[in-house]
Parts: sequence; C-alpha cells; structure tokens
Amino acid sequence: MGHNLIETLMGALVLAIAGAFLVFVFNSTSMRATGGYDVVAKFDRVDGLARGADVKVSGIKVGTVVEQKLDTERFLAVVRMNIDTAVRLPVDTVAQVSSEGLLGGSFVALVPGGEDKTIPPGGEIRYTQSPVNLVQLLGKFMFGQGEKEQGAQPPR
Repeated sequence: MGHNLIETLMGALVLAIAGAFLVFVFNSTSMRATGGYDVVAKFDRVDGLARGADVKVSGIKVGTVVEQKLDTERFLAVVRMNIDTAVRLPVDTVAQVSSEGLLGGSFVALVPGGEDKTIPPGGEIRYTQSPVNLVQLLGKFMFGQGEKEQGAQPPR
C-alpha cells in the first residue's frame, strides 16, 4: 500500500512540474493575446517575417504580428498587427520589416511620425518599407566592384 502512495505522489509531482513548465512557456512567448488593437500595413515583400514576430518602436516590443495574407488584386503582402493599447501611433507612422541580424529573425519596426492624429483601431499604416534583400545587395556589390576594377584601367 505504501508503494502505491509513493508512485501516486511522484506522478502528481511530475504533473505539477509539467503544468508549471507550460505556464512558463505560455507567459514567455507571444502565444497569449495582448488585448491591444489591430492595424494593418501593406508591403511589397515581407521576407522572413512570420506570424508571432515582434512589432517594435525604438527597439521596445509593443505588439505582435497576428496574420499575413496576400492582396490578390494588388499582389501586396498584408500584415495585421496587434498593438498595445498604451501605444497610440500617429497617422504618419512608417512600418518597416527589419532583421535582428544576419542570422536573426525578422520583425516590424515602427517609426512614429509627428502628427497629432492617430491611427484608429482597425486602421492602416500607409507608409511602409520592405526588407532589404541581402543576397541581391551582396550580388550588386560583388559584380559592381568587378566592373569598376575592369573599367578602372588608366588609358595609355
């Protein structure tokens, strides 16, 4: 009888630890609702941006990317973001897809403007900047340098 009690207590302890781990994971990730308001932005490209990515103002997380879809009429990427209610974005805010580094993930950086009027819930950020394609940029640099070296020979 004592053996069954020890097994039951050990099982309960394992379940309690697993539950505490799930609560920790849930609180430390972007899986919970922020209770903010939604805004949308349309980009030419959103390379590497994923659902659940951070939305930052001055490097501080103020929201989360909730959804991405394609505007089939204009072929633009439509990104819906949930922004914290304490952050009221001016109508001239610029949204840009940025990278956390060469190997890091992408996030949306918001650069607020100076207007007094703010974007309403469900509104749109009109000014956007797509991410820089590092592979294309590197290719332009490499091939651009090669042309300069070949064409830079002084006449004789």
